[in-house]
Amino acid sequence: MRAIRYHAFGGPDELKIENIAVPHAGPGEIRIVVHYAGVNPSDWKRREGQYQPFEESTLPLTVGVEASGVVDETGDGVVGVAVGDAVFGFGNGTVAEKAILTHWTTIPASVSFDVAAGLPVIFDTATRALDELGIASGQTLLVSGAAGGTGTAIVQLARLRGITVIGSASAPKQDYLASLGAVPTTYGPGLRERVAQLAPTGIDAAIDAAGSGVIPELLAIVGNPTHVLSIADLSAEQYGAKFSHGPPEHPELILAEAARLCKDGYFKLHIQSVFAFEQTADAHRVSAEGHVTGKLVIKVCS
Repeated sequence: MRAIRYHAFGGPDELKIENIAVPHAGPGEIRIVVHYAGVNPSDWKRREGQYQPFEESTLPLTVGVEASGVVDETGDGVVGVAVGDAVFGFGNGTVAEKAILTHWTTIPASVSFDVAAGLPVIFDTATRALDELGIASGQTLLVSGAAGGTGTAIVQLARLRGITVIGSASAPKQDYLASLGAVPTTYGPGLRERVAQLAPTGIDAAIDAAGSGVIPELLAIVGNPTHVLSIADLSAEQYGAKFSHGPPEHPELILAEAARLCKDGYFKLHIQSVFAFEQTADAHRVSAEGHVTGKLVIKVCS
């Protein structure tokens, strides 16, 4: 089968289409024919070698950790799913014609394959960030980089928890943030003053979802480094802020909640672009530029 792999850490040109052996589902696993795979900043950061300090990896690596598709093989001990079922979930090497999923759930009838492929990572990251901050109903959260995939999830999940959200993004994305339930503002010089006008009683916590060097400014706005968390800036802890990263602790619960909220209409994910399998390197480049609204996905099989 075809897969997107890299044999050395580096830029997007390291990504190659290769023919590799078809994997088989082990105990507690399923194999899917991949329809779509999600694109995440962690994909290109891992490819660049940024995750080496806290993640063991052996090259070559196949790209991708989330996907949607149709089950074509189940491992020993797997129950509740059958060949032919449409599912989405977490796996390894998902930018390939077939992939192993370690955790999954059924795709609701109202959710498309492309949207389903983009849900696992952002749902897990957003849930973990909110839980680690301990922010509660009635409080106010500032989200820097709120229009990206994980920002989109943080805003919506926080609002469902009764949290007021002020989200920053570029000027063209203000209406998008408002549609998610956030109070929108632009980023850049003067953020502290703009936020003070929007939240005169103060900000209880802040999340950096973009990794754009904004940690010192968030610390000044919030006033307490333990109430500032980044999912994108590896230097956050140098400032006394928190840095949050996976792997997922309860992926089966995350996926079930994602499916439920999407099915019931409480969560929406905008897909900015769908890339062809052969355009995976381009997808990584666009993701690394940091201007994505919602999510990018790769179409692997029809």
